[in-house]
Amino acid sequence: MTCIVGLEHDHKVYMGGDSAAVGDWDIQETDEHKVFRSGDFLIGYTSSFRMGQLLRYSLDIPKNSNSILGDMKYMVTEFIPAVRNCLKEGSFTKIENSKEEGGIFLVGYHGLIYRIDSDFQVLRIRSDFTSVGHGFAFALGAMAVMEPSLTNPRSAVLNALEIAGRFSPNVCAPYYVCEI
Repeated sequence: MTCIVGLEHDHKVYMGGDSAAVGDWDIQETDEHKVFRSGDFLIGYTSSFRMGQLLRYSLDIPKNSNSILGDMKYMVTEFIPAVRNCLKEGSFTKIENSKEEGGIFLVGYHGLIYRIDSDFQVLRIRSDFTSVGHGFAFALGAMAVMEPSLTNPRSAVLNALEIAGRFSPNVCAPYYVCEI
């Protein structure tokens, strides 16, 4: 599976990911970076390398032309339809019983983190940090312990990933951290 960790700090988003490719009981280290920048966005994905590749190389992110909409409304009404279209055209989405399903990923935008779930809902987590993937609980625990004395956000995200990798068999180094 994977572990993606996101942290909001001083109007920036720091996001990191691991390098695991997991299938059943097997794990291999990959060269694929699961966190990347795309224009004004920072995206960190889990679920599928195919989904991540489509988001990275095929997603045409619409401009937020009407800033009075607010970022959440923009994410729901403009960003998500572009994501759904990208994944559908890339033959990634699954439709069963009239329900469309994608994957799970984090998006950093304008200093905030949004969690996109497999049903394309957009969530804002109240905490300054969040995580997705198999190692998420270990990463959240690590971030909670570090939060009161947080001085180096990049290092905190990296430490959370390392702890997730230590305790989850589905997370492995190397770990990568990006900021926007």
